[in-house]
Amino acid sequence: MGTETSSRELPSSPTTIDDATDFSLWTPGDEALKSGVEATSTTALATELSHGPAYRREICIMMFVSGETGDVSQETTSIIENVVQQQVMEMLKRATDLAARRGVRTISTDDLIFLIRHDKAKVSRLRTFLSWKDVRKSAKDSDEKGGGGGDAGGVDDFDLAANDPTLGSGGPSVGTRNSKNKKAKVGLPWDVSSFYSEQVPERDDEEDEEEEEMNAATLQRLKQADERTKGMNAEEYLHFSECRQASFTFRKGKRFREWAGFGVVTDSKPNDDIVDILGFLTYEIVTLLTEEALKVKAAEDALKRESGGDQEKRSRKRRREPGLFDLQEEARTPVGPNHIQEAYRRLQRPDLKSRYMHHIPKGHWQRPLKLI
Repeated sequence: MGTETSSRELPSSPTTIDDATDFSLWTPGDEALKSGVEATSTTALATELSHGPAYRREICIMMFVSGETGDVSQETTSIIENVVQQQVMEMLKRATDLAARRGVRTISTDDLIFLIRHDKAKVSRLRTFLSWKDVRKSAKDSDEKGGGGGDAGGVDDFDLAANDPTLGSGGPSVGTRNSKNKKAKVGLPWDVSSFYSEQVPERDDEEDEEEEEMNAATLQRLKQADERTKGMNAEEYLHFSECRQASFTFRKGKRFREWAGFGVVTDSKPNDDIVDILGFLTYEIVTLLTEEALKVKAAEDALKRESGGDQEKRSRKRRREPGLFDLQEEARTPVGPNHIQEAYRRLQRPDLKSRYMHHIPKGHWQRPLKLI
């Protein structure tokens, strides 16, 4: 019987798995991933220790917005950056292959959206992001034509970000009071409506039930953000709002192109829309990794509490009330490299559809990298 291996190796990082990750729970098909998680690269280790992650500040800000309020270590941000870089390069590689099938050398925005078409919630957030981007561009153009004064489409009256459910929109947003700058609907070539030459005119009072269903995950994130900001004062909320604008690409396009491997992974020269979409997807990856890592850490902390914690706490027969001069309890620790690695393993777990007929011997078979 052939053995099944996996190509889903975690990018090299200057850390190793500790006892918090239980390898006994790993499935036999994850042996290659397990070895990839434990493996370290001497070259990558020396480079990261000397220079550090290129996007450590952005990753820390994104993790803060996603719920991690602690001081994240450099090892953790290095792992996250390596995962994001691996995902971006894989997206570019697959998008280039899709473009080649169409007989063109330049990748388009549809190629990138096609890669995540099965994640309806993410596609919905991306389409909303692109729609508001068009509104901002139209508002800016109308403001420049009108001279930026009077009723010529000024863009300083209010912030469109209040109506934008996406996070990490890539820089400060602009607004408009002009009704003609309406949020356009981004169509996709594989939508059923694109099969017909005649389109049904849209109404302002018409609600898209399918889009509401896809926005369930976005509404859940907004609910979590609302719970976090309830107890904030004006200064704290302003800081939180600024952190929501963190981006890998805003005003860092050249560095991002070099970091993502343009010219190496693909010969296509990306336009601004491609870079903006990749910036949006990198934010989504960091958010998803952080949310999953927080779940891993919460389960680990609950298990420690049930088992009595460390040896010192086990020796205590009862927990006394803290006194006036007692030392403070140990502060909450942030997510560590082991939590990110376990979160990555869970996110790489194949869907039920992908596991169909896996019991049949297939020889030396490599499971493709799963885009998260």
